[in-house]
Amino acid sequence: MDNDRRIVWAFGSVSFVGMHVAALAVFRTPFSWGLVGLCLGLYWLRMFAITAGYHRYFAHRSYRTSRAFQLALAVVGAASLQKGPLWWAGHHRHHHRFSDQDEDIHSPRRDGFWWAHVGWILSSRHDETPFHLIKDFAAFPELRWLNRWHLVPGIALAAILLAAGGWPAFVWGFLVSTVVTWHTTFAINSLTHVFGRRRYRTTDTSRNSALLALLTLGEGWHNNHHYYQTSTRQGFFWWEVDISYYILRLLAIPRIVWDLREPPDRVLNTNRADQPEGQTAAA
Repeated sequence: MDNDRRIVWAFGSVSFVGMHVAALAVFRTPFSWGLVGLCLGLYWLRMFAITAGYHRYFAHRSYRTSRAFQLALAVVGAASLQKGPLWWAGHHRHHHRFSDQDEDIHSPRRDGFWWAHVGWILSSRHDETPFHLIKDFAAFPELRWLNRWHLVPGIALAAILLAAGGWPAFVWGFLVSTVVTWHTTFAINSLTHVFGRRRYRTTDTSRNSALLALLTLGEGWHNNHHYYQTSTRQGFFWWEVDISYYILRLLAIPRIVWDLREPPDRVLNTNRADQPEGQTAAA
């Protein structure tokens, strides 16, 4: 394994493993459906901030919003402990620029499941934020501050849960919920370039997964997304459930968000993998 794929077991990687070990405390913690609800609620809230915020907004600018709601998405996303919004979005833009090529930082086809799933995050090579790829949002000082101090929202969430609900709320609402959020998010990198169906011909190996779309509020329609990256909607057809998009549509009613981008019909019905090249599918 070359230096590009080397994991240095420093604070970030040790704390990552430590969170998994600590989450095992759930087996020694009292069970209640209320605690399960707390775990799921914080999972869905932070997953929405990742998919609708970190991904569709910061990485792809697929819709517009106010500076205040922009910050709210960034803070809740940071509470998932997936580093800062500029770091996350900048590296994701790099992934799309070089998807499944030699320069791709997390291609499971080239580097295997483990590296694409989590190894690249733990590698010291990718600690720095690629500011040259995220200059648009790096212009906001509050986002630069949050990107530097990205652990603050997560620590604050842990402290609030511990103070308000004690050890059980901390274990279920923070430890378990965070670890589950990590792995469902990471599965988009590691699994949807290997398993699933390809609707569109793309230059990468992206695939659609209905199961992962349900678990990640719509991110599993990965082949759709790689085919037309700037669309707010990733489930291109009515039967492709995309909960993040539905929530954004609701938020558009009071103008919290606006200018949601849609794939045009000519995009939806061309380059289909089930049609000969150059042929347009029936609408």
